[in-house]
Amino acid sequence: MTIARADTIDGLVKGLAVLESFDTERQRLNATQAAQRAGLTRAAARRHLLTLAHLGYLETDGSHFWLSPKVLRFSGSYLASSRLPRVLQPTLNRLAAQTQESFSAVVRDEAEVVIVARSGQLRLLAYGLHLGARLPAHATSTGRVLLASLPGAEFEAWLERHAAGGALPRLTPYTEVHPGAFRRTIRAVRRQDWCLAAEEHELGVQALAVPLRDMQGRTVAALNVVVPTGRLDAQRLQQALLPALLDAARELRPLL
Repeated sequence: MTIARADTIDGLVKGLAVLESFDTERQRLNATQAAQRAGLTRAAARRHLLTLAHLGYLETDGSHFWLSPKVLRFSGSYLASSRLPRVLQPTLNRLAAQTQESFSAVVRDEAEVVIVARSGQLRLLAYGLHLGARLPAHATSTGRVLLASLPGAEFEAWLERHAAGGALPRLTPYTEVHPGAFRRTIRAVRRQDWCLAAEEHELGVQALAVPLRDMQGRTVAALNVVVPTGRLDAQRLQQALLPALLDAARELRPLL
């Protein structure tokens, strides 16, 4: 959504930028680090950090700041009030019960995908796949399915923004980081309408994903299954589980 400049509250924009500067790479930040990450002066970042701590969204030892449990109010409210997770959850539960595999549904938030529903045992992942977990879109099957749904010009703009320095972030030795090769991968996903990603986000893990579309043909989410690489090779994974994913996507379409 785009709004007029006069309708923008700069203080809110800056405060949210400071809040979003905390992530898995940097759980604790001082004012200088927060300023660098949020693109603010140190003095401005310090004021926002102190205000957020005063409101209870951050905790501090007087020098460094870190997120408090209060920030979970936002994700909890979304998961409790959004229609999408409620619609998807029964299907994920059924798939997990039928196959004994682990399934997730995700939406995209710029360079990441966010898990909004999941079912099954996910012990194989070091990172875990809990509700609200955020994963890099370029290195995941669901992220690639969602990127493939973008119009060509929009995808090119996304790739230009996130391939800083001429490459996407590398997470494992198998992550596709070169823009040209990644562009070809997305074209292939667009043609076949599903994606298999193996060990690009985490070693020993592969995932198969399909888009979830509404009745107007808009891709609103992605559904995937996560399997250890040692248990099923790519061909067997596709043969065994792609039909179930495609059937589930068709069944869900009238509900989305």
